[in-house]
Amino acid sequence: MNSMFTKIARILLGLMLVVFGANKLFHFIPMDPPTGAAGDFMNSLGATGYIFPVVGVLEIIIGLLLLLRKWVAFALILLAPISINILLFHLFLDIPGLSFALLVVVINSILIYKHWEKYRPLFNN
Repeated sequence: MNSMFTKIARILLGLMLVVFGANKLFHFIPMDPPTGAAGDFMNSLGATGYIFPVVGVLEIIIGLLLLLRKWVAFALILLAPISINILLFHLFLDIPGLSFALLVVVINSILIYKHWEKYRPLFNN
């Protein structure tokens, strides 16, 4: 569970989450606004006023947990629905961002697999 590969994957995922989560709050990475259906969807989420800050804070917290190696198994499970939604958004609405979404899902999946022993009690009767 503590191989060099696992450590690199955990740190890489943690850094990505902290940076992009903080960007949802402080907008320091310039991005072109999405157009078409993706733009309509993002604009409607942004109009709520709470979705992006909440997701940003969650991403920062999860990223910090991964970087600090605290409650890693818990952080990975919290990230699972977020990473699946990132993947589905890019798969159906914004294909150019699909590679980053795949990277997040693959790293999250690998790390969940590497920590599977911690999840095993959830599936015992």
